[in-house]
Amino acid sequence: MSGAVPGPAAPGGGEGVPGGGRGPRERNRSSSLRRALTVLEYVRDHAGAGGQDLSLSRLAEALGLAKSTVLRLTVPLVEAGLLERDRRSGAYRLGYGALRLGQAYLSALDLRTVAAEETHRLLLQVHQTVHLVVYDPPHVVYIDKVENEATVRMASRIGSRGELHCTAVGKAILAWQPEEAVAETIAAGMPARTGRTITDPGRFRAELARIRRRGYAVDDRENEPEVRCVAAPIFTHDGAVASALSVSGLASRITAARVRELGPLVAGAALRVSRKLGAPR
Repeated sequence: MSGAVPGPAAPGGGEGVPGGGRGPRERNRSSSLRRALTVLEYVRDHAGAGGQDLSLSRLAEALGLAKSTVLRLTVPLVEAGLLERDRRSGAYRLGYGALRLGQAYLSALDLRTVAAEETHRLLLQVHQTVHLVVYDPPHVVYIDKVENEATVRMASRIGSRGELHCTAVGKAILAWQPEEAVAETIAAGMPARTGRTITDPGRFRAELARIRRRGYAVDDRENEPEVRCVAAPIFTHDGAVASALSVSGLASRITAARVRELGPLVAGAALRVSRKLGAPR
């Protein structure tokens, strides 16, 4: 006998399990939780779509589970208010608890904090100044700016305003606004900031249509003579656009060919921020 004394039970309920791992009961609970979340996600994505009736039978068939299993998994979801079940038809839909969770999540969001990971990632990818702006008609307001020592410093500053018609961020936002907003911008006048600023209403509307098709906007020396900028819209949980993300730099560094490379990168970053904000797109 070595005289060894048994050590304390492993934290987290691992007592009696080799290596302190989870026992069968914990694994079963984890598996049940994952399947219950799958049910919740399916109801979220399909309830009410095209008038579809999410009955117990339809849920079971869609998820490849037995009806008894689906029923067992939905009971705690209904009790928590995450799902509701119609007393007459037995059909499932999202419950008030899902709304409360969504509202709590949205109320805790801060755009700068949510976008921080993507703005810094863009800086590391492209080595150019990254801006985050919000829509404040008839302008955009710069609320964040990320640059490093190797980046040519832009004249923009946090808190400053930019015009909608000649900045990439402004056009990226305006392209997804109602027609009234576009008409107001045109009616207010679109003064030329440089010789390349679009001032013709017809050309401007065509530019906005092009932005919607490709998913990003370009300021090709339209706001500052030697600066190019590429921007993409950020969508909110209700599908609206109230902010945008951009990459800016000297035209000598952001060439026309480079713009075509940056467009998808900026659009991808804006999309990831949009998803964190709960956007349906």
